[in-house]
Amino acid sequence: MTTLLVIIHLLVCLFLIFIVLIQSSKGAELGAAFGGSSQTLFGSRGAATLLSKLTTIAAVVFMLTSLLLSMISVRGASIIRNTLPMEQKSGMPVQRVPAQTMPQQPAQPSK
Repeated sequence: MTTLLVIIHLLVCLFLIFIVLIQSSKGAELGAAFGGSSQTLFGSRGAATLLSKLTTIAAVVFMLTSLLLSMISVRGASIIRNTLPMEQKSGMPVQRVPAQTMPQQPAQPSK
């Protein structure tokens, strides 16, 4: 499941890069809007082109696969669930020493 999701994610990523690179540049509109051009900064641009729609669809699929991959990776990454207690690792019970039998060292006076 994870492998299939990673493959889909990579294919969508490459497709998104390709679609964005073949579109015509629209970077001059922002600079022209402040220079007194008749084009509006956030106004309507007319109907969306096919490349624009493909970019939106690819971006949504990319975000969904990113979210799913992060959810899958977090679900299996708990160190608490993956660590066995000492009794289960060795098969022998661990001998615990009570705190009272430990020798206490005298406190060193600070100078």
